[in-house]
Amino acid sequence: MPYASFWFRPLLAPVPAFWRVFVLVGVLCCAPCVADARDEGPTFRRDVMSVLSKAGCNSGACHGNLNGKGGFRLSLRGQDPTFDYAMLTRDYAARRLDRLTPEKSLILLKPAGLVAHQGGVRFPRGSLPYTLLKDWIAAGAPDSDDSEPTLVRLRVTPLEAVVVAPRRSVPLSVTAEFSDGRRRDVTSLAVYETGNSSASVAADGLVERQAYGETTILVRYLSLQAPVQLAFVPARVGFAWNEPPAANYIDEHVQRRLRALRLNTSPRADDHRLIRRAYLDACGVTPTADEARAFVEDPRPDKFARLVERLLQRDEFADHWALKWSDLLRNEEKVLDEQGVDVFHDWIRAAMAEGMPIDQFVRELVTGLGSTYANPAANFYRANRDPLTRGETTARLFLGTRLGCAKCHNHPFERWTQDDYYGWAALFSRIDYQIVDNQRKDKLDKNEFVGEQFVVVTSEGEVLNARTGEVAAPKMLGGPPLDVERVPARLAPLAQWLTSPDNRLFAKTQVNFIWYHLLGRGLVEPIDDFRDTNPGVNPELLDALADDFVAHGYDLRHLVRRIMTSHTYQAASAPNDTNADDQSNFSRAIVRRLTAEQLLDAQSRVLDAPARFAGYPLGMRAGEIPGVRRIRRREYGDQLSGDRFLRTFGKPDRLLACECERSNETTLSQAFTLISGGGLNEQLSRQGNRLQRWARSDQSDQQIIEQLYWNALARSPTAVELRSALEAIAADDDRFVALQDIAWALLNSKEFVFRH
Repeated sequence: MPYASFWFRPLLAPVPAFWRVFVLVGVLCCAPCVADARDEGPTFRRDVMSVLSKAGCNSGACHGNLNGKGGFRLSLRGQDPTFDYAMLTRDYAARRLDRLTPEKSLILLKPAGLVAHQGGVRFPRGSLPYTLLKDWIAAGAPDSDDSEPTLVRLRVTPLEAVVVAPRRSVPLSVTAEFSDGRRRDVTSLAVYETGNSSASVAADGLVERQAYGETTILVRYLSLQAPVQLAFVPARVGFAWNEPPAANYIDEHVQRRLRALRLNTSPRADDHRLIRRAYLDACGVTPTADEARAFVEDPRPDKFARLVERLLQRDEFADHWALKWSDLLRNEEKVLDEQGVDVFHDWIRAAMAEGMPIDQFVRELVTGLGSTYANPAANFYRANRDPLTRGETTARLFLGTRLGCAKCHNHPFERWTQDDYYGWAALFSRIDYQIVDNQRKDKLDKNEFVGEQFVVVTSEGEVLNARTGEVAAPKMLGGPPLDVERVPARLAPLAQWLTSPDNRLFAKTQVNFIWYHLLGRGLVEPIDDFRDTNPGVNPELLDALADDFVAHGYDLRHLVRRIMTSHTYQAASAPNDTNADDQSNFSRAIVRRLTAEQLLDAQSRVLDAPARFAGYPLGMRAGEIPGVRRIRRREYGDQLSGDRFLRTFGKPDRLLACECERSNETTLSQAFTLISGGGLNEQLSRQGNRLQRWARSDQSDQQIIEQLYWNALARSPTAVELRSALEAIAADDDRFVALQDIAWALLNSKEFVFRH
């Protein structure tokens, strides 16, 4: 035994023979114990739970389902190891394990495909998962004890990479760090989930390109998870960065990423597209012919910055952003009633017009109590009538956090637990309502309210934690618990914590909301789904915008000005050779359809023929309407043309506190509406509209066509367009009818219907 003699000869030399044998045996017997301390056998919470996750056994589609599969149930994604241990070792009369002959255990036979298994083969015999389970069963299937080190950190490399062709793969390495300081390579035991079809991931963490594009790989091991952002980029041989100008830090952050992705920015948009875009984004309306012509003909280099400054001061700016907040705050007639809708909208609009800081705006909503007529902010709670809804709505709107999953189980994609969910909801548990007199018209509809209400805070009322069955202790989401003994009031400290400059999530959420409405896509998408496993496309830019927003007192106009005066905002929508497929990095403007209100108001403005809405005076723009539906269809037979148009083109019913309820997607019914004319035909032929006045004027046909194009598209007609229009007028005996046909074609064109 030369190895042993080499090391122990100095130690044994002076010892008598009997004792030398005793010491040698003792040392050799202890040697395996030292090895075990360094790398003990499989444990339940570390190894068995990771195998169940890796094989997909505890996924929602398998045994992690609420009702389990085939009589076997596990906690979703291994969130309750105690429950899972009991199911494996006690349920079904413990028949799933065979401690005497581990290879005959059902928990091995089924996933290895050795007996019938509806889930198919999850791992082969002899693989690492198979061996870990077998060794654990052979050791007696012990449960883990409280002294077992816990997982404290998950390190994944790389966390971000740009993969340029011809390279097509990226190997991921995953290291788990435990509370006792030890590290373990868990690359083969981690779970990998792809964000889209751009890539696939093998069991050993090798990411393979399936298509060019960007993707997020979610890496999960036990209770922790980490996102990996990858971009697969074509070689683009001969790529040369076009060195675009940078107006501010927005351009610097955007261009830094674009250069890494080998994407060149599109040039600045033409003046006629830029003024139309700016009017629509800032104010929700299109420019008049005179406004458009004056801007295009202005030779000053700073004319766009001057334009933005004028738009920020217009009444339509307040109308436009009040409309956006009314959508999110569920300002609709069924729950708030007509008067409630009006006072709530007026309050929101006044806040936008006066430049109320967004943090103050949110604080007044969260602490809004009293009469829903006298204190309009109280309507926030009138629309959200139970603690769970209030908690979910507040988290979604002001923290960009979707909590719904944590109501029934720990959030599968985030750190939020059921305890977090109910602790947050408990902050809203003592809100109640004094209903003076509900004069609802539908006596069977308990969700309809007509009449003044008072939102009050009571001294009783708690939320029960569904997991424990006990009263949930009020706690800020991701923040400290609320000491209700010292501070019995809950809403004031909640509002202060929520809007504090230290609460980075609040600032980021509001910045992302504003960016989304100006650029057509959020830095984080969806805009109300902030989480570690859904990273933003440009985290550094998001941080910079949040810092800027906080530093300038949460001023909406300041941030709108900053974004709109960047070259990123002003880029053309036309792609170049590199960015045709880019939809997320803002290398060019995103083409999107006008919203329902914008489209209808643009038609009305061009024709000088206001749309008609039931319950509102003629002349009110769609973007000024406070609510959703002032008069229900059953009360007047059918909606007027303006109401039908808004419904068809995606105006939300405001039943959800979510931007997702509004739809700007094109549909077949919209196509039929545009083709058949609907309300547009009535506007085109209405007596006294702009077309008729032109037809009866002594202006030349060319002058009229020029004005029509400037009003509709903020530009002159091309030579071909002008010739076609003049020929159409000459071929018709009635100039008014001919102008209707030309205007109909123009108002249904892609250039008019879409924001470029």
